[in-house]
Amino acid sequence: MRLAIFDIDGTLVQGSSERMFWRFLLARRRQGLRQLAAYALFMIRYVPVGGIHTVKRNKAYLSGLDTGEIAELAEEFVRTRLLRELHAPAVERLNRHVARGDKVMLMSGTLQPIARSLARHLGAAEAWATLANERGGRYTANPPETHPFDVGKLVLARELARSAGADLAQAAAYGDSRHDLPLLRAVGEPVAVRPDAKLLEVAERLGWEVLPDAGRSPLPFSKAEESRFL
Repeated sequence: MRLAIFDIDGTLVQGSSERMFWRFLLARRRQGLRQLAAYALFMIRYVPVGGIHTVKRNKAYLSGLDTGEIAELAEEFVRTRLLRELHAPAVERLNRHVARGDKVMLMSGTLQPIARSLARHLGAAEAWATLANERGGRYTANPPETHPFDVGKLVLARELARSAGADLAQAAAYGDSRHDLPLLRAVGEPVAVRPDAKLLEVAERLGWEVLPDAGRSPLPFSKAEESRFL
């Protein structure tokens, strides 16, 4: 079995899925003083330790919100908003992997409910993303339980490859950022998707494939299905 591992933000999706989701929650009046204060306090507390990347780990804007409700809202968000922001070349490549029987995994620092819903819509086998801390069915302001980012993606990918009986050196991986380099260097087929400057430099030097920006992907459902969500 061959693995194909796809990043989400900047790779499958044009932009940040989580920033879009935050605006979605704001429009649904699921963001108030408690959530905004928790987000700010998280930054104050953890920036001295985690630096600029603390903002990526900060899921405290979910503090106090019901996990089941967020899962439902994430599904609605993906279906009605995020599917319009897909990056066509990356989705085409994902479809190609699915068609030939590869095990496709989404791996991202975005929220797990978002990644899980997107995986279902795209036909990916699994999604591994950030598990925000929760207690008693509600999210807390504590650091996330897992956060696949930078070398953390490589560690997780190695564990998943071992459990699946797959060889990571034979896998394909797709990413857009310098923070995807640890994983991309470890696989047999690294692909840079709309890469940042550092990733582009490495990709060109090592002869990796580069997928350019070619616009948004058509929605992966019919016009009749689309009309139900508008």
